Amino acid sequence: MAGARGRPRQYDEDLALEAAAQVFWTKGFSATSLDDLSAAMGMNRPSIYRAFGDKKAIYRKALMQFCQAMEAAFARTMLAEDDLREALGRFYGEALETYTAGERARGCMVMSSAVAAATSHPEIQADLLAIIRDLDKKMAMRFQQAVDDEQLSPSFDVKGRAAIAQSLLHSLSLRARAGESPRQLRRLIRAGVEMLVS
Repeated sequence: MAGARGRPRQYDEDLALEAAAQVFWTKGFSATSLDDLSAAMGMNRPSIYRAFGDKKAIYRKALMQFCQAMEAAFARTMLAEDDLREALGRFYGEALETYTAGERARGCMVMSSAVAAATSHPEIQADLLAIIRDLDKKMAMRFQQAVDDEQLSPSFDVKGRAAIAQSLLHSLSLRARAGESPRQLRRLIRAGVEMLVS
């Protein structure tokens, strides 16, 4: 005889984490309270603890969810476009749309929240470093593909340019959050892409 099934969950885990991410993204890790999360996620505090753990655990899960969305964007742009210039333009363009969405531009969730929290929370610092290294690796592989396709010179510094490519992404995030206009940021993207592939 099959065992009795437990009570069905009264929440959608992905939607709850997405709601939590919006709060962390706007207020930062330290300034976000459990009451903020409870209101955003539509769950009481005991339910949040049972489902996700403490505030840090919720943040780290929400951060990984955001990174998965960014990985999907990388695949849609950098991996789907044969021409490297076009791929970079599309990649940064999608990132800019994310960074400037909503009433007030918030930049990248990673750069806007994890950087400040990293100095006080070793686990978040480790997450941040892993995210940075992962994107460096993905960028380097894409640049190497362009070298192999003879779009770039064999002497092209794949790893160095990959790190610079990510630095441009960070600059877009910071400038967007600071209030720089999308028009100015698109100009930066065009200049940055030309610099990266020259």
